Amino acid sequence: MTDKHSSGAPWRNFYGRLKGKGLRASQEAYLDEDLAALSPGKVGWDENPDRLPLDLEALFPGKDLWLEVGFGGGEHMVHQAVSNPDVGIIGAEPYINGVAMLLGKIRKAGVENLAVHPGDVRDLFDVLPEGSVSKAFLLYPDPWPKKRHHRRRFVTPDYLEALAKVLKPGAEFRVATDIPDYVRQTLEQVPRHGFAWLAEGPSDWREPWRDWISTRYEQKALREGRTPHYLTFRRV
Repeated sequence: MTDKHSSGAPWRNFYGRLKGKGLRASQEAYLDEDLAALSPGKVGWDENPDRLPLDLEALFPGKDLWLEVGFGGGEHMVHQAVSNPDVGIIGAEPYINGVAMLLGKIRKAGVENLAVHPGDVRDLFDVLPEGSVSKAFLLYPDPWPKKRHHRRRFVTPDYLEALAKVLKPGAEFRVATDIPDYVRQTLEQVPRHGFAWLAEGPSDWREPWRDWISTRYEQKALREGRTPHYLTFRRV
């Protein structure tokens, strides 16, 4: 039996940072003024204890749905929203400083086809309808470099099974990382959970996607001499 909170929510260990250094006044304003309006719907256990699915047609009428897991500072998510106005994109990020940075970028870009869940993506997986997501991104996730922490990585069964459930057959799943051991684990685990790796030659993992925008995490990796890898999978 799975242990649960009194609210009915399952116990889920969360190991990442939730907040960093103090937010600027402008970022506090973004959180206070913009975040609620960008909610994808009732995701939290307190507001949706029955785990009713999100009404995606009401959220993004007539649009395909994309998902970004851990959007960092939000530059890639906003870039994709601007480039693909016919698509609705939900981003999940528990690190509130990153959420605040994204909200500032959304204001500047003026995009309206985004929704933001400032929390654990597993709670979002609970309420996304099965087979509802057409494309998903996992870009420079926390590497958890120590071997004993590898079970905390996203590319582990609990996360991948939930991701596979919400993706449509044929949906694309992109992973970018500069950590060789993360590449190893990704290539071992992702195909075991309903995905096919689409690479046909070295350029398919050495060269970024045509619609790629280099993130601040990637720029840091390049400055420090690490090599990005771009892995593309398809939900079978």
